Amino acid sequence: MNLEKVVFGFFITLAAALNFGFWTGPIDNVMVHNGAELAAALVASLVATVLKFGDRTQLGAVHLATSLVADLQLVVAAIVWVWAHEMTSDGMTPAHMSIVVSMSGGALLANFISVVLMVSEIVQVRR
Repeated sequence: MNLEKVVFGFFITLAAALNFGFWTGPIDNVMVHNGAELAAALVASLVATVLKFGDRTQLGAVHLATSLVADLQLVVAAIVWVWAHEMTSDGMTPAHMSIVVSMSGGALLANFISVVLMVSEIVQVRR
C-alpha cells in the first residue's frame, strides 16, 4: 500500500465530504450552514491542492486544476462570509448566505470531479 496515495485520497475525499456537509440545506438559511465547516473544507481543499503539486502526469494536471477551482470558490465563499459578518451592519443575511452556498456548490462540483478522477485512475491501474 502506498502511503502517499492514501493521504492523497484521504484529503480529496475529506474536502468533498466537508464541502458537501456545508452545502447541504436550504441555500438562504443562515442557521443551517456552519462557518467552521466551511473553514475546515477550505483547509482540507488547500492541503489536497498542495499534495497534487508533485504529480507530473496529464491526469495530475487535471487533478490540480480541479483543486485550484475548488480552492478559489471556497476562498471567495470565506471572504463573503467574513465580509458579511464583520463589515456589514446587517450581518449575515439570506442574500449573503446564498452567495456563500452557491460558491460552495461550485467547489463541490470541482471536488466531485476530483474524486471521480481519483477513482478512474484506480480502476485504470487495476487493469
